[in-house]
Amino acid sequence: MESSTIKGLLKDIYQRLVDNYGLQLWWPANGPFEVMVGAILTQSVAWTNAEKAIASLKAAKALSPQRIRNISATELGRIIYPCRYYNSKKLKLKALTDWLGSQYNDNIDALSSVELGTLRQQLLTVYGIGPETSDTILLYALNRSTFIVDTYTRRITYRVGLTPKKNEYDAYQRLYINNLEADVGLFKEYHALLVRLAKDTCRKKPLCRGCCLNDICYFSMEGFF
Repeated sequence: MESSTIKGLLKDIYQRLVDNYGLQLWWPANGPFEVMVGAILTQSVAWTNAEKAIASLKAAKALSPQRIRNISATELGRIIYPCRYYNSKKLKLKALTDWLGSQYNDNIDALSSVELGTLRQQLLTVYGIGPETSDTILLYALNRSTFIVDTYTRRITYRVGLTPKKNEYDAYQRLYINNLEADVGLFKEYHALLVRLAKDTCRKKPLCRGCCLNDICYFSMEGFF
């Protein structure tokens, strides 16, 4: 598919999603550190679970790098219990705050001066932070220009016929970054809208008849639903 065709289709998809759902204004958080914590807590679970764990951290006055670093892993696990997989996530939160403290003295503003590729590589060295979580932190917490590839992005991209030749995270990411305007606000909204579509109609077992993309989606047009 030619680049101009891909760009046109991605633009059309975005406009349809905005028209159907409105702007999502994600990520729901009070400050960048809360976004970072949420990006870890929501791994493999619904956002509602992460939200409960964040509320628990706030109630315990533990939602800060210093506090998470200083409380015991056992206590941290008890606090974030609502998010599920808390035994692994408590270690991931500890690793994140250790990195923030040792590398940046807990000064999140200092991250804005680090070159994007360098910062991404640094995040990927932190225990429990893979490409999706690192890009979530970069985009939503730090307002850096990158695109998040999650299960929903892959599913919708495949169904509308835009799957890249290589079934790899970076290939999906390049598809969006290379064919959309490099705009942080656009990247945030596009990702949030894809999540909304996947939860609303483009599920594992899709509800194609109610989807705003059904007339441009190969999956729907071929009657796979």
